[in-house]
Amino acid sequence: MKMKLVKILASLFLIIFSINTMKGEKLYTGDLKKSLDMFDTTKFIEKQKQLDKIYSDKKLGFFILNSKTYFRLFAPTAVKVKLCTFTQPEDTTGDEYTMSKDSDGVWEKELNGELRGIYYGYKVFHEGDNLNDDSKVICIDPYSKAVATYTTYMNPRRSIVYDDNYDWENDQWIQRDWRDLIIYEMHIRDMTADSSSGVQHPGTYKGLIEKGIKGGINYIKSLGVNTVELLPTQDFGYIEIPFKKGFYGMFNIWNPYERNHWGYMTAAFFAPASYYAENWDTLKWNTWIGKEGKQVKEFKDMVKAFHKEGIGVIMDVVYNHLSEYEIGNLKQIDKDYYFRLDSKGNFIAESFCGNDIKTERPMVRRLIIESILYWMQEYHIDGFRFDLGKLIDWETIEDIIKEAKKINPYVVFVCEPWGGGYDPQGFSVRGWGAWNDQIRNGIKGENPINGLGWIFGKWYGNNNLYRIKSYVNGTLVKDSLGLFQKKEHSVNYLESHDGYTLGDFIRIGTGEVNPNKIIKNTNKIVKLTPRQMKLNKLAALFLFTSQGITMISEGQEFARSKVIPFNINVPDPNKGKIDHNSYNKDNAANYINYHHAEINKELVDYYKGLIKLRNAYPAFRRADYDSIHFFENNSSKFALAYTLQYDKETFFAAFNPEQKLKVSFDLPEGDWELLVNQREAGITPLDIVKNKITLEPVSGTVLKKIRY
Repeated sequence: MKMKLVKILASLFLIIFSINTMKGEKLYTGDLKKSLDMFDTTKFIEKQKQLDKIYSDKKLGFFILNSKTYFRLFAPTAVKVKLCTFTQPEDTTGDEYTMSKDSDGVWEKELNGELRGIYYGYKVFHEGDNLNDDSKVICIDPYSKAVATYTTYMNPRRSIVYDDNYDWENDQWIQRDWRDLIIYEMHIRDMTADSSSGVQHPGTYKGLIEKGIKGGINYIKSLGVNTVELLPTQDFGYIEIPFKKGFYGMFNIWNPYERNHWGYMTAAFFAPASYYAENWDTLKWNTWIGKEGKQVKEFKDMVKAFHKEGIGVIMDVVYNHLSEYEIGNLKQIDKDYYFRLDSKGNFIAESFCGNDIKTERPMVRRLIIESILYWMQEYHIDGFRFDLGKLIDWETIEDIIKEAKKINPYVVFVCEPWGGGYDPQGFSVRGWGAWNDQIRNGIKGENPINGLGWIFGKWYGNNNLYRIKSYVNGTLVKDSLGLFQKKEHSVNYLESHDGYTLGDFIRIGTGEVNPNKIIKNTNKIVKLTPRQMKLNKLAALFLFTSQGITMISEGQEFARSKVIPFNINVPDPNKGKIDHNSYNKDNAANYINYHHAEINKELVDYYKGLIKLRNAYPAFRRADYDSIHFFENNSSKFALAYTLQYDKETFFAAFNPEQKLKVSFDLPEGDWELLVNQREAGITPLDIVKNKITLEPVSGTVLKKIRY
C-alpha cells in the first residue's frame, strides 16, 4: 500500500493544535471541527442507519439537455447547497444559485443555455453552519469530467462543464485472455521526465506517445509487453502540507518534498489528472493547471496510441480513501454519508490515509461503478488495478465486475488483496485477480537485510520446494497454502512501485551495496556485477515461465536503481541513499534513465528474450496443472526442474539457485533445443542438447523438445 509505513510513523507524531496562521483558517475552522462536548452518539448512530437506506437513480453531475445545463449533487445531510459558476477558475466571485433538494438527497439546479466551458462548484451547508457564510469552501462536483486545480496543498479546484467530441478512429478495447497478459507497471511522468528519453514534452501524456525518440511508448513497445498499468491518473492531490508545519491536527515530519508524485490521493474519480498535461518543469506552485481541459483529449490520445500498437491500458485506481490534504471534496459535501466513521463521528483510517470511504453505502457503490464504466466507455480503458482492494466491501466488488463485463467481457480486474484484512482467495472466487505477494516474497525474499528468498539460496518464512512448485502452477488453492481458483487470477510479480526495486533488492542482498551509504554518483552502482546479473536473470526466468499473469515494473528490465539525488536542495536526511518508498519524489530517484538501460543492455535483452518466449509459446501461459511434471535434485534442496506440455510442444525448464554448487539434471529422452541459458534468452535455438544438462550456480535454462 502506498505510503503505509510513513503514514504509520506520521500518526505517532500527530499533534493537535489550532489552525491560526494558515491561509484557509476560516474554511477549516468552520467546516471541519466538531465539538466533542456536544456530540450525541445515539443520535449519530441512528442517523447512520437512516443514511444506509437512501438511494437515488437520478443522473448526477452536469448534463446539457434542450438548451439547458443541469447540475445535480447528492448530499443527503446538507441543509442548503449553492451552485457557484465562474468565468475563470481564479475568479474570487461568481454567480450563485440556490439549489432545490428532493426526498432522496439530490440537489438540483437548471440554468438556461449550453454552458460549455464555464467553471463551477458547490457551497454545501450542514446543520450548525452559518447559512450566510460567504467564505464557505467551494466543493468540486464528484462527477466532474474535468477539473482545474490550484497548485497548493489545499488544492482548491473548479469543476469544468467539459464536453468534447473526440474522434477515436474506430479504436476498440484490447480484448485479451488474462493468461496472456504481460503487464508493464509505469508512471506517466517517470517514463519521459529524464532528458535521456529525448522527448519534446517530458513527463506528459503527449510526451509518452511521441514517435521517433528513445523513451516512452517506443521503448515500451521494444520490450514486447502487451499491457501497461498506469499509476493513478484520476485527478489527485499533487501537493502535501508544508514540511514541518501543521494542518488540522497533522504535523508534516515525513515529506520534505511536499509532493504526492505517485498519485494515490484521488480527488476526482471521473477526471483525468492535469498533472500530466502540463510541462511540470516550467510550472510554478500557486498556479492554475488544467484550465483548458486539454487533459481529456491528451489522455484519449495516449490510450489510442497504445491501442494502435496492440498494447492494452490498465488504470491503477484508488477508491478506498480520498486526498487528505485538500478542501472541497466529499469530506465537505457529506462526510456523514460518504465515509466510515467511528461512534464519535471521526474518520476511520484503516488505509492509514486519514479517511476510508464507505463503499457499502448504495450511492457510494453507485459512484464507484459509474466511474469504472465511464473510464471504459469514454476512455476505452481495458482494465483496472484496485489499490487496497480489501477496503472495498464484497457486494461492491461483485457488482463492479458484473456490470463491467456486460460492456467488455475481457475487462481486467486485479487488486492489492489487502487493506482491512488479507483475502486473495475471496477476490479469486469472485473472478478477480490479485497481486501474488507469496511468489514475490518466496522467490526474492521479503527484505534484503535478513529476509532473503529462493534466488539467494535461502528459504524466506514458510517457503520450501513444494511452495516453489506451487508458484510455477499459479499458486492454486488445490495446493496447500494456495490462493487462487484459476492461474489467471495470480498476478505474478517481483517488483512494483512499492519497496526496493528488484535491482536494488539484489544489490543490497548480495552485500555489495550498503543501503546506508551515501551514493554521490548513481552510475557507480548501476552497472550490475556478475553476481547481481545472475540473480536478476534467475529471478526473471522464474517469473516469465510461471503460470498466471506476469507483471514487471518500469525499469525492472535493467535493474533500475532508485538513488535519491545527493545534490538536491531539499532537507531530506536520506539524500544519496537508495530509496524504497519514493512516492513523494518528482526527481531522478523516480525518472527512467535510458542511459542506465544501455549500461545493463545484457539484462534488457534477456528480458526481451523471455517476453518473446512467453508470447511465442502458450505452454508458459496455458499448460494444464497435470501437464507439468517436476524433478528434484539430490545434491540440492533448492534446485528443481519440470517438463510442461501444451499443444504438441514439450519444454524442460530447470533452475539452480545454489550460490556455489553446480547441479545436473537428466533430460527426458530425445533431442532438445536450448532456448535459454545463463547468458541469453529467446526463441532462437542456441544449441542442441541431450541426455543431461548441467547448470552453473545461480542460473536456469529452458529447452524445447525437437519434434521429428
